[in-house]
Amino acid sequence: MAGARRKARAIALKALYEIDSAGHKAEDVLNRLLADAGLSEENSAFVRELVSGVSKGRQELDRNIEKFATAWPIEQIPVVDRNILRLAIFELLIDNKMPVKVAINEAVELAKSFGGDNSARFVNGVLSSVSTLATR
Repeated sequence: MAGARRKARAIALKALYEIDSAGHKAEDVLNRLLADAGLSEENSAFVRELVSGVSKGRQELDRNIEKFATAWPIEQIPVVDRNILRLAIFELLIDNKMPVKVAINEAVELAKSFGGDNSARFVNGVLSSVSTLATR
């Protein structure tokens, strides 16, 4: 199950990246990415829930990023890192369905897989600070 959830988060990240960088419509991106993903209905719904939640809460999520990554204006954070942070902060502060350490670990793993050399350390640092707001 954990492997399937990690794969679902990776697909959500890919969708968020494309929506953010290319301005494509979320529904079109999700339909295309999920068509070949081989996810269960439950995990496909999880991907849609993540992308929808991040999209709806984007302003609040970005305010949290700006608050805890003060040295980096949001538009200067690499697109991958920015969307990993949005996804993780959504899971930490809004969705509230998983333990804080798990949410941070999942984000760090995404950063290792998709980000640059310093992404995992950057994501971990920002999320460690954000986690002080999480209540669980």
